[in-house]
Amino acid sequence: MLLLPFLAALTVTGPHPLHLPLLGAALAGYPLSYFGLQAVKTGRIRRVRPHLVGYGLATVALGTPVLVARPATLAYAPIFVALAAVNAGYARRRRDRAFVNDLAFVAQCGLLGLVVATVAGVPWTNVAGVTVVALGYLVGTVVHVKTMIRERDSVRYRWVSWTYHAVVAVAGALWAPVPVAVVFAVLLARAVLLAGRRVAPMRVGLVETACALLVLAAVAL
Repeated sequence: MLLLPFLAALTVTGPHPLHLPLLGAALAGYPLSYFGLQAVKTGRIRRVRPHLVGYGLATVALGTPVLVARPATLAYAPIFVALAAVNAGYARRRRDRAFVNDLAFVAQCGLLGLVVATVAGVPWTNVAGVTVVALGYLVGTVVHVKTMIRERDSVRYRWVSWTYHAVVAVAGALWAPVPVAVVFAVLLARAVLLAGRRVAPMRVGLVETACALLVLAAVAL
């Protein structure tokens, strides 16, 4: 999830030297967020303190050069903080598997794509299209994966997944480039054919990784 909007934005902006520390900060920030939310959820900060310190220092060390060189990236901070607060609220209530909580994380991933543009000195509007495509996939995969694991027996979740993927596929056919439209049609087929099946979580992950690569290839064409 974390890398798809980042890489999709790169297909538009092209690589920039500052993208490397930005990527490093994002990769360090992900486990930092995970252990931080674990501390909020359990109230046992001492248990995760070494992880918080280690990943926190790595995030600061890698993120500082980006902020110094591109102070405009600070404009995204309030949005990230607000979304992180949503995650913290659900963690506090031990509802970190809630759908809205997942959407808040997906939104953070999408926002990273806009940061890629700002770091490259490109208007964020230039990557808005590929970011929407990436988010379209990520929201769908959140729902779809639930129909295969935690909500495998839920008819309601299946219909939500099928309806969402159908709407996205139609939108892709009407407004997106042909490669993107084709991939969204494939994603609809996978949502219909695989929902409710007993598939090992690792295989689910492999299928979704392959789908993410298809999305990335489609936006790159």
